[in-house]
Amino acid sequence: MNQRIAESVSVSLVFDHLVNKVFPRFLIWNNRTYPVSEVGLHHTYRMGRTLYHVFSVTSKTLFFRLVLNTDNLHWKLEEVSDGLPD
Repeated sequence: MNQRIAESVSVSLVFDHLVNKVFPRFLIWNNRTYPVSEVGLHHTYRMGRTLYHVFSVTSKTLFFRLVLNTDNLHWKLEEVSDGLPD
C-alpha cells in the first residue's frame, strides 16, 4: 500500500569519495531505525531558489521517498510503501 506522508525524519547520509556519490545509509522514522538496503532513483529539482534532492530507497520490507531541502538541510519523508496493492 502506498501512503503519502509529509513528516520530518532523521537521515544518515554518506559521501563515498571513491565513486564521488552520496547516499542515505539509514533513516529514523517514528522512533524506528530503517537501514537502507538499496538506493534506486536519485534526482533533483528546484522550487524557486531552493534545490531539493529526492532519493528513492528501500529497506528490507519498505520503500521510502526521501527529500532533502538544501537551504535548511532538513529531510522529509514524502512516501512509504510496503509493495502490496492498495
